[in-house]
Amino acid sequence: MSMELYFSPLACSLATRIALYEASADAGFIEVDNQSKRLRDGSDFYPINALGQVPVLRTDDGWLLKENTAILPYVADAYPESGLAPAAGTAARAKLQEWLGFISTELHKGVFVTLLDPEASAEVRSYTHQRVALRFGVLDRHFAEHEFLQDGFSVADAYLVTVLNWAQYSGIDLKAWPNVKKYYLKMAERPTVARALAEEMQLFAEEQVRRKQAKAS
Repeated sequence: MSMELYFSPLACSLATRIALYEASADAGFIEVDNQSKRLRDGSDFYPINALGQVPVLRTDDGWLLKENTAILPYVADAYPESGLAPAAGTAARAKLQEWLGFISTELHKGVFVTLLDPEASAEVRSYTHQRVALRFGVLDRHFAEHEFLQDGFSVADAYLVTVLNWAQYSGIDLKAWPNVKKYYLKMAERPTVARALAEEMQLFAEEQVRRKQAKAS
C-alpha cells in the first residue's frame, strides 16, 4: 500500500505533494473540494479529518496523519535518501522544526489565513498587513546570506514556497523583500515545484469551472 495525500488545489497540501515528488515516492492523490468538503466521488471528507482541513496523509501502514508540521518530517524520514530533513536528534533537525513552526504559525496561520479569507473585515486585514513586514524581514535577512532555509532543499522549503505562492492573491508584493522574491522565483523554477504548481493550477481552474456549473444548474 502506497501513501495517499488528501489535498485541495493550491492549498497548503501542495507542500507535501512537492516533498513526495522530491522523494520520488509512490503516492496517490485524492482531491478534496475545500468549500463543500467532499471528495471527487461525492463522499464526505469530515470522517477523514473532523476539521475538514487538508493535508491528510494516509501512510503506508494505513493510518491517518494530519498537520503539515507532522506530515512533512514524516515524509522526509520515510525517504531518508531524499535529504529532505536532517537526521533526528540533531541540532539541524531542531532548526528544521523551528522553521516549520515559523512558517505554520507566523506566515500560514498568522498572515495568509486572514488575508485569503473573503469574510475578514477591513480592520482585521489592515491589522494583519501590519504584521507582514516584521515576518518577511526575518526571511529577507536570512536569504541575503543563504540559498535555502537550511544547507539544502528541505521540506521546510517545500512549505515556504507553498505559502509564498499565496502572496500574489493576498495583496503582498514580494518586491518589498527582494531576497524573498529572488528565493521564491528560484524555488518556483525547481522541477518538482514547477511540476506541482502547474498540476495544481490546472486542477484549481477545473475546480472553479465545476463550481460555476453547480451554481448555474
